Amino acid sequence: MKLLNEILGTKYPIIQGGMANIATGEFAAACSNAGALGIIGAGGMNADTLRQNIRRCRELTDKPFGVNIMLMHPQADEFAQIVVEEKVAVVTTGAGNPGKYVSMWKAAGIKVIPVVAAAVLARHLEPLGIDAVIAEGTESGGHVGEMTTMALVPQVRQAVDLPLIAAGGIATGAGMLAAFALGAEGCQLGTRFALSRESSACEAFKRRCVEVQEGGTILTLKKVIPTRLVRNGFCRTVEEAESRGATAEELLALIGRGRPKRGIFEGDLDEGELEIGQIAALIEDLPPAGEILRRLVADGVIVYRTEHSAYVGIVSVAVFLAYHFLQNHRHLLLVDDIARCRHIRLGVFVIHRGVNALDGGGEHLQHLLLVFEVRNHIG
Repeated sequence: MKLLNEILGTKYPIIQGGMANIATGEFAAACSNAGALGIIGAGGMNADTLRQNIRRCRELTDKPFGVNIMLMHPQADEFAQIVVEEKVAVVTTGAGNPGKYVSMWKAAGIKVIPVVAAAVLARHLEPLGIDAVIAEGTESGGHVGEMTTMALVPQVRQAVDLPLIAAGGIATGAGMLAAFALGAEGCQLGTRFALSRESSACEAFKRRCVEVQEGGTILTLKKVIPTRLVRNGFCRTVEEAESRGATAEELLALIGRGRPKRGIFEGDLDEGELEIGQIAALIEDLPPAGEILRRLVADGVIVYRTEHSAYVGIVSVAVFLAYHFLQNHRHLLLVDDIARCRHIRLGVFVIHRGVNALDGGGEHLQHLLLVFEVRNHIG
């Protein structure tokens, strides 16, 4: 199965999450130019602003980009037609079943990648001809399900034969390595890109999210649509209402209109709706999108052996660039069984082996992740 970057024509197997109220055309273009797949989040837009953002994105990049459509949006039908008219390359969907649009999008040559919070939905969508699926865990910010990424991704992997993208709680190369080990062909990162220099969120929101500590977000509004929020005055008001047994209608009235924009764009940190993922607790700065990707490369880990060595070592390189790395360094081989194969690429293969630590201290490393599988010819 191909990696995500091979499917989408991007440099890296990474999608920037299509976050409503954050992922504008300019932001998506910056992420695409940096090597990921930039996504415009239609959730906070109307038909006119979506079309404007698509055209603005196309002005700023010649790289692939896409649009995320929240299917609960009142203009979802119109959005579905706009992406066809504007010849968008990729559509991701959330908060529902995109089945009624898939044939139209596929006929227009659009790659369709739904976000799912359960394996049963992925299994239902596979026969429709979708191109991949994003399994998003509850660690994500905004509208999410209740299954964790660690539990969800392998269940979706078992349920479908589609290319699989992991999302939720991923902001480092180590997190990407874990996703590949669980069976993913790529990753979607929302929170990490939301807290970047190019992010269209206001600086006050970004600084507040960088300050979030462990336990600083909560999954709430379950009677309406489960949403992960930063704990603030509005969030406490919601919790109090839920504890009193407020109905869905009462919660919707409490939320009102425009509260996410109030927090994310206008900087009302107490009464605005601040949507961000749990991984914000690991984020300490607001670098450019390109720097984020460079750090992910440097943070990746692969297991390899040289043709002249009998031991397995750990080298700090890009886990998701390993295929390209090995194409240019064919003398690098893997453990014996795989070294005899004619084809190799980044993938998911787990070995359990204790080896001497590279520092010579005699420590043993157990359950090493060997992130390669048979695929592309290296001679």
